[in-house]
Amino acid sequence: MKISVIGTGYVGLVVGTGFAETGHDVMCLDKDEAKISALNRGEVPLFEPGLADIMARNMREERLSFSTDLVRGVEFGDVIFIAVGTPQGEDGSADLSHVLDVARTIAKHMNGYKIIVTKSTVPVGTADKIADILSSSASHAFDVVSNPEFLKEGDAVNDFMKPDRIIIGTGNPRVRDILSDLYAPFIRTENPIIFMDVRSAEMTKYAANAMLATRISFMNDLANLCESAGADIHMVRKGMGADQRIGYSFLFPGVGYGGSCFPKDVRALLNTAREHDYELELLAAVDAVNERQKHRLVDKVKARFGKDLSNKRFAVWGLSFKPKTDDMREAPSVVIIKELLDLGAEVMAYDPAAMANAEKIFKDRVLLCKVGYHCLKDADGLLVVTEWNEFRRPDFERIKGLMRTPVVFDGRNVYDPAKMKALGMEYYGIGRKEAG
Repeated sequence: MKISVIGTGYVGLVVGTGFAETGHDVMCLDKDEAKISALNRGEVPLFEPGLADIMARNMREERLSFSTDLVRGVEFGDVIFIAVGTPQGEDGSADLSHVLDVARTIAKHMNGYKIIVTKSTVPVGTADKIADILSSSASHAFDVVSNPEFLKEGDAVNDFMKPDRIIIGTGNPRVRDILSDLYAPFIRTENPIIFMDVRSAEMTKYAANAMLATRISFMNDLANLCESAGADIHMVRKGMGADQRIGYSFLFPGVGYGGSCFPKDVRALLNTAREHDYELELLAAVDAVNERQKHRLVDKVKARFGKDLSNKRFAVWGLSFKPKTDDMREAPSVVIIKELLDLGAEVMAYDPAAMANAEKIFKDRVLLCKVGYHCLKDADGLLVVTEWNEFRRPDFERIKGLMRTPVVFDGRNVYDPAKMKALGMEYYGIGRKEAG
């Protein structure tokens, strides 16, 4: 089958490469000439484990190509996936301008029957808007399908190749058969393709992300209460997660969620509710708790050192919003570092993957270190913001020897408070019993 994927961001690259891996001819398209030139040289513009190798292999086998020629791309694909960005608007709504521009291009240049599939995360009713655009000017038959992505940054290739479910919104039996065949290689472990109406498929993506965000904010709120009540959120989590109705996933307290999905999708769903004269009060609280939680670690710094952090130096480990990605969009680290700087502190930072993005954000306001330990020289405190594996078992004796004062503010509860105390480290976690 010939497949066109419009948009070569995080989703588009994984989707296009994944379909090429199963033998389809795939053309990935983008209007960004510099990005397409880099992709044609085999350069992957984002950090995603495993993607570069699969992309290179399929380019060698001539199953995967990249182009800026959208007209050619529309004509090429039997199935056209829309995977362009839907950035957050000023009111929190999803900006559909890129999606609808693509729809207009498709309508103008269709050369036969096409299945148009929205992979971009879009609000309920977007497929209807695309269909209206196509109906107004297209001279060929078409079907518009919702097929939301459920890819985790850092494990996206595995998520695409071995999905736990595939959601397809269509009411057309012919489309159902075609897409069932397209996705057949990915469901050999019997994980289901779930067919539903288009609007329910569009809602499912937002509902899933909103539920995960809710679990995170609930645990963060509960962790803050544990500190006041003298309980330990680590033990509370163990007791909660043992209940099979709850489980342990997404019950880790910390400094808040970030990235390109959860914050944007929560706010877009809130906006969708308002457009339908309904208030999602619980979800509004989820968003508010998350924004507040991003300040929690600096609150602990201020409680320990005072509000004036002039002449204080802090090391920050972890800049990406989560491990195994270089993505710093809505990352808690950005809020934390900017607040430290505003309070007069000097900040030195390290991340295994996000240094280039950090340099764009902070310019010369932060000293970015090539080695994590280099950040610690004469530091008054270490803030652990992202739980990369390499931060889990560091050389604490080396840390103590480098730091001016051995104080650790653990924003992800990576370390055990009792062990830290035994090592002679002053420790502050999230919802943990502090050991000074």
